[in-house]
Amino acid sequence: MIEYLPLKRITAMHADEIHEAVDRVVDGGWYLKGEQTRLFEEEYARYIGTRHCIGVANGLDALTLILRAYIIIGVLHEGDEVLVPANTYIATILSVTENRLKPVLVEPNIETLEIDDRLIEQAITPRTRALMLVHLYGRSAMTERIADICRRRGLLLLEDNAQAHGCHSQFSILHSQLHHTGSLGHAAAHSFYPGKNLGALGDGGAVTTDDDRLADVVRSIANYGSSRKYVFDYVGRNSRLDELQAAVLRVKLRYLDHDNERRRQIARRYQAEIKNSLVHMPDMAGSVFHIFPVLCEQRDRLQQHLSEGGVGTVIHYPIPPHRQQCYAQWASLSLPVTDLIHARELSLPCHQAMTDDEVGRVIALVNNFR
Repeated sequence: MIEYLPLKRITAMHADEIHEAVDRVVDGGWYLKGEQTRLFEEEYARYIGTRHCIGVANGLDALTLILRAYIIIGVLHEGDEVLVPANTYIATILSVTENRLKPVLVEPNIETLEIDDRLIEQAITPRTRALMLVHLYGRSAMTERIADICRRRGLLLLEDNAQAHGCHSQFSILHSQLHHTGSLGHAAAHSFYPGKNLGALGDGGAVTTDDDRLADVVRSIANYGSSRKYVFDYVGRNSRLDELQAAVLRVKLRYLDHDNERRRQIARRYQAEIKNSLVHMPDMAGSVFHIFPVLCEQRDRLQQHLSEGGVGTVIHYPIPPHRQQCYAQWASLSLPVTDLIHARELSLPCHQAMTDDEVGRVIALVNNFR
């Protein structure tokens, strides 16, 4: 059986170093707000290309804390509108509604599956204050047009970088050269869920930014609202990256670019060798392939065909946010491109532990689908 994402095999690639790092933390007796978290924050900020990295408990908290901090600072206010892609994991939208901001869903481009930059400007109203850009599946959603719109309209550009660790973009509102996603706008959220390209052995997340004031407020809110022990400036929460996860992430960060290149090698084989008119491969230029998505009108039959051939797959995602019960008020929205993607998307195995033989078996099975 070719598992979709065999985390045990992936962890085993660096098992000795991971065990050593964990043992040092366990034996050291300091498990929160210690040296490993500080070092990871410094190393990840340097890798991403920002002045600040604040470790938090998970990716959803990272998104939520960014918006909450901007409200505290006075840049955002309850009821302000935030443009978000209609095709995204629901965490992006949960962070907006949790802060009593209003999400405005923008359809994706069917060729890239990312937010359609041709539709953004027409979605802007006098209440629009920010664009939450999601680098979905590991592909940068940033474009020159998006950078131009944000500059001209004075919009906050916030990145949901949960799926694109190590991805680059030549477009930014801050830089004039190639830069990592997570440093392209005013602030970015990252998830280190175990299945991510940079995954911990449990939950974890981070906020990256060049904004000194925002970084200070995010760090305080995430620590009960406290900047000094037993002094609480804000009504905060407990959202911290622990020492064990930070130590594991420090090991994995050293191999991230290498692991991403292996994912790209696999993806290039898929793109070159899958020859089936029933299976469409989107434009994934520049992706780090957290996910390798294909679109198929007979998606469920294709998934069954692959399963019967011993290949695991996943659907990202079977129900779009506007069709979820928790957002029942959006049920009447017409978002046909989003609905089409969610009805046809299937993710093929694509990870750094895959062997060439496994890649070949997946290709053969897809090509044999009728």
